[in-house]
Formats: sequence, structure tokens, C-alpha cells
Amino acid sequence: MSADTLSTEARSKKFGAQEADGIVRCDACPVLCRIRPGRSGACSRYANDNGHLVRTDPVVLLHDAAESGRKLVPFGAAEWDGRVLDPSRTFVTGIGAGTTYPDYKPAPFIVASEHEGVETVTVVTEGIFSYCGVKVKIDTDRHLGPERAAIRVNGEEVGHVTTAEYGSQMLSVGGVRHLTGGSKKEGTVTCDTLLRLCAGDPVTMTIEGGHEVVVQAGHAPIVDGTPEQRMRVGCGSATVGIFARQWLGHADEV
Repeated sequence: MSADTLSTEARSKKFGAQEADGIVRCDACPVLCRIRPGRSGACSRYANDNGHLVRTDPVVLLHDAAESGRKLVPFGAAEWDGRVLDPSRTFVTGIGAGTTYPDYKPAPFIVASEHEGVETVTVVTEGIFSYCGVKVKIDTDRHLGPERAAIRVNGEEVGHVTTAEYGSQMLSVGGVRHLTGGSKKEGTVTCDTLLRLCAGDPVTMTIEGGHEVVVQAGHAPIVDGTPEQRMRVGCGSATVGIFARQWLGHADEV
């Protein structure tokens, strides 16, 4: 492959079209963003750099990481010979290598290689975070807020109260409407909330028409500044199954 086909100008022509006033139309996905100079598209993956369509994240190749001395984890061999990777192979990671969704064009990076005499082609697709969400189970007897009430973090709506299950209060956080359907700040706060919840960090949420609750995986919820100590079991069958031994001797039948 010649150096010209890998140049910024060549790749920009392949995945975008120049318009008036320095605007570049990105056709990596059906949205067809018209990106002004110095700005990025709706997905934040592509940007306009002086009239050229560029990726905001570089493609990460394993051999580049090895050559630069970054930390790597060996994998894929039953008998490891001590080398981090086979220098004859190019391993493509998912970072910066995929397209947006729904995409009608092939991924911009397709790598051909040979493995044990078999010709292979590697194509990596990025995970679509805009469709992600978290269902939060809060073990408390307290009424946190009416069903369908908005949940806010730092003033931005990030989800809603959903139907309680087995006595626990349930919250639905994230989803495409909050991540990409509202303002950019709403999407940023929603994304940060999901990441913090999944990382086990505490998140303070305010429920409209209800209470303030601090949620953290593995910890009791804190409602209006008071940590929860106990809650009732959701249904009779669960109560019998969980506490049968404790009830033995205190009830006629268990």
C-alpha cells in the first residue's frame, strides 16, 4: 500500500466530502454530519481538521504498543515462548478501528493476515455506548419517588423510576434518549453516571417528587442523608425459603 493512500487527504476524500466554507460532510454513517472546521461530528469519532476529515481517536495496534514499551498481557498460546506477540502478525484492537452504527460502509481498517496457512481478515466493530443503560436495584422500603419520575444527577435527567421488584426500588438509568437525544450536557452527565455506577463509585441522585439517594454498588443506599439499615423481604415464598431455620421453633409450620 502506498503512502499516499494512508495520507490524511486521501482518507478524508474516501470517508468525507468537502463543501463550502470549509465544511466537511462525513459519510461514515447515515447521519451524514456537516462538520465545521475545528468541530467534531455527533458521534465525536470524526472531526474537521482544516478541511480534512480525521479520526479523533488513533487506531491502536498491538505491535505499536509493544514497540513503545506499553504494558501488555500475553495471550493465545498454549506454549508461550516468552514473546509478547508474533512479530509477523498485526493484531487490531477495537480502539479507533470501527465505524458508527448503523453503518452502511465497511470498517475503515481491515487487516489481512495468514494464520497456520489460512488466509484471514480481521474487522473490528466498536461497541455502541449510546444504547447502553443500567438497571439499579435499591434495597429500601422507603418510597423514593413515583413511578416514571425523572432521576437527575447534577441537574441533568439521566433516567426514571421504574416498577418495584420484590420490595426493592428500581431505577432505570441511561439509554439512547438520555445519551444522545437531549443536550450534550445531558449526554455527558448520563455517560459519566453510568461509568461511575459500573465502577462501584457513589452517585448522588435526585428523584423528582421524591428523595435524594446516594447509590453505590455493594453498599447500603443513603436516603436523604440516612443510611438504610434493613428492608422487608419481597414475598412470602422468599421469606419462608430464606428464614426457615430461624423460624423453626417459633412457628407451628414452616
